[in-house]
Amino acid sequence: MGKTLKGKECGKGIYQRKDGLFQARFVDKNGHRNSRCFNTLPEARNWLEDSRYANRHLQFIFDSHTTVDAWFEFWKENIVCDLSPNTIRNYQDRYTQNIKPFIGKMKLCDVKPMHCKMILNKMNKDYAGSTIRQTFIAMGTLFRSAVDNNLIIKHPMDGVRYTKPVRAVNDIKYLTTEEQKLFLEAAKKTHNYNQFALILETGLRTGEMIGLTWDAIDWDNRTLTVNKTLEYRHSQGFWRAGPPKTQSSYRTIPLTDNAYCILASVYSKRNTRKISDSLPQKLEYIDRYSGKTMSLDMRNLVFINYRTGEPTKNSSYDTFLYKLCDQAGIKRFCMHALRHTYATRAIEAGMSPKILQKLLGHASLSTTMDRYVHVTDDSLKKAVKLFGETVSYSPSVPKMAP
Repeated sequence: MGKTLKGKECGKGIYQRKDGLFQARFVDKNGHRNSRCFNTLPEARNWLEDSRYANRHLQFIFDSHTTVDAWFEFWKENIVCDLSPNTIRNYQDRYTQNIKPFIGKMKLCDVKPMHCKMILNKMNKDYAGSTIRQTFIAMGTLFRSAVDNNLIIKHPMDGVRYTKPVRAVNDIKYLTTEEQKLFLEAAKKTHNYNQFALILETGLRTGEMIGLTWDAIDWDNRTLTVNKTLEYRHSQGFWRAGPPKTQSSYRTIPLTDNAYCILASVYSKRNTRKISDSLPQKLEYIDRYSGKTMSLDMRNLVFINYRTGEPTKNSSYDTFLYKLCDQAGIKRFCMHALRHTYATRAIEAGMSPKILQKLLGHASLSTTMDRYVHVTDDSLKKAVKLFGETVSYSPSVPKMAP
């Protein structure tokens, strides 16, 4: 039984070192010696008691032998498991492809800033800045959680930065009013016009539009409720339903007259459309808001592909858009650009930024204004013209020399 430097008993498995730290240790069922140092005796006793309990009940034990691989799997399954499926998938992809090959087998306590910086540097040649940023976030979040749970003392990402630039906000595509007009004229001749036009009227995310079902439409109050998403997972080869992206993404959107007419037109033809026999009846998912198991009735979807009788896959929309852009004579863009265009048109029409934030389902107003609202040349000219018309003084304008 160990003792403090003053000779007092610490309890079995604990002693005070000459530097004043209290060291707790025990041998687990696998024969590994587990040891941790703490600033105070109560901290050492609590850790030792928790670790012995976990050892008796065959729970995962974190010790000096714990690898980054082992911590990542525990972290993913038990700590960040309540995040959106897309976020968890991004963490998994970045870890598997970029982090694991270099430090997966290392002990968690041995990872240093130089190892993290090496991973980011190795990516510079073959990866976009946005992907490097995702890897940076994944590592930072993973190791921050390890620090918060006292598995490591210092965050190995401290001082680590990435240098490859991420695509600037101004590089994100949106449509000018002229481009939007040309695009819709070309889209009117296609079977996907209603989907494109609805996003431009509501700002829905692609997954929210694909997962829209008739029970989410309130015809009397003329609203649309966003409470689920749907996407096709190519790697697994199946459709997956899920909750909205974040808690703030749950929202009810008042319908414009155009949006109402679009939905009413599709509804009037719902009984004549083709429905694939291979389409699954219902997909279950955990609702983020209530924690209950919910189901999405695939046969109740608003939008079904006229040819296949199934929902149109996320990637297929983008491929189809490229062809439309070529026909319209405008620069190619992806589905998400329609959501950016909606936000930009809303601000140009005088909508309050806070209202737009709510309609887009953003938790932060800065996300709405910095990422989704774009200043067009037309809006700049209109703003300057309005300013010129409302100033209260009329300075004399000097004559220009001939």
